[in-house]
Amino acid sequence: MAEDKNQKNQNQINIELSEEIAEGQYVNLAMIAHSNSEFVIDFIKMMPGVPKAKVKSRIIITPEHAKRLLMALKDNIDKFESHFGTITQSDEAPKFPMNFGGTIGEA
Repeated sequence: MAEDKNQKNQNQINIELSEEIAEGQYVNLAMIAHSNSEFVIDFIKMMPGVPKAKVKSRIIITPEHAKRLLMALKDNIDKFESHFGTITQSDEAPKFPMNFGGTIGEA
């Protein structure tokens, strides 16, 4: 029995999450590029009416981990949809109101 517990403890990972990272970043665009040895995923925040977008995070992973991420996302989307209903997608780009994030002056 003690061997089973030791084996379990060896398989556990202690993951640290700082306050800054725990707050998260809002992003509304992801761009993905790849080479023969890695996938690069840039998470970007775009604001309507602003011609410049900022990369909030860049993640570089191996092709094997990219496939694991794909499978984990699919599993989580399936669970989400079974609980909350189907996620609908539009073929057109998201539309933001022109005054999103600020006010429009009137003369």
